[in-house]
Amino acid sequence: MCIRDRNTTGIIIATCLVGGTGLIIGLLLGFAGKAFEVKTDEKEIAIREALPGNNCGGCGYAGCDALAKAIANGEAIASACPVGGAIVAAKIAEIIGSEVEVTKNVAFVKCSGTCEKAGNKFNYYGNEDCKQAALSTGGGPKACTFGCMGFGSCVKVCEFDAIHIENGIAVVDREKCVACGKCVKECPKHLIELVPYDSKCFVACNSNDKGKDVKAVCQAGCIGCKLCERNCEFDAIHVENNLAHIDYSKCTNCGKCKEKCPVKIIR
Repeated sequence: MCIRDRNTTGIIIATCLVGGTGLIIGLLLGFAGKAFEVKTDEKEIAIREALPGNNCGGCGYAGCDALAKAIANGEAIASACPVGGAIVAAKIAEIIGSEVEVTKNVAFVKCSGTCEKAGNKFNYYGNEDCKQAALSTGGGPKACTFGCMGFGSCVKVCEFDAIHIENGIAVVDREKCVACGKCVKECPKHLIELVPYDSKCFVACNSNDKGKDVKAVCQAGCIGCKLCERNCEFDAIHVENNLAHIDYSKCTNCGKCKEKCPVKIIR
């Protein structure tokens, strides 16, 4: 009888110990959960749902989650998503209670050196990758070291089928381009830039060579003559380092620079 009582007592004690330990662990976990709780930002969630979810990185952040957090924290503007455009920007502006003005941009390739107008200085037999080709002798096979080599690295990174190689150079489909900026980052020659969609004047050249040297390798390059600069009434175009540059904040699309350009690379 005594032995049976002892066994019963042992079972009760063991049960109490297990139960007590479980209770203590439960309390500790509950405390830890409260102490280390990650508060949910309803605004951030709403912004994330408004974003398109492409995770292209065109906004400069590591995907849509990071951008949503940045906008919710006031570190990024409502129109930061280039893919979403005006519609998404308006939704986000409503969520965060701000006004937004969206300027639609589009990628532009600063090169007119097609197969007929710009030659090569040697035959290239390596991988058809612009970055690799640019590391070869003389900065690549193209005679103009500033121009598009046409191997299509920009085409490969575009998720929107908005850029293609035509007649040896990259050409952007303005209606498909969402200005995500991936092609801009991919180009080793830095000849793709984002410009306002509504602009009518663009300098289709990237060369910093002097006029004589430009003409020696390309029939469609800027020669730095400054006729465009001298004829612009709005101080919107200047020649720097032998190349014309347009200030789109001043340009009125009057077209005088196009008319005066003797090599017709402003279009």
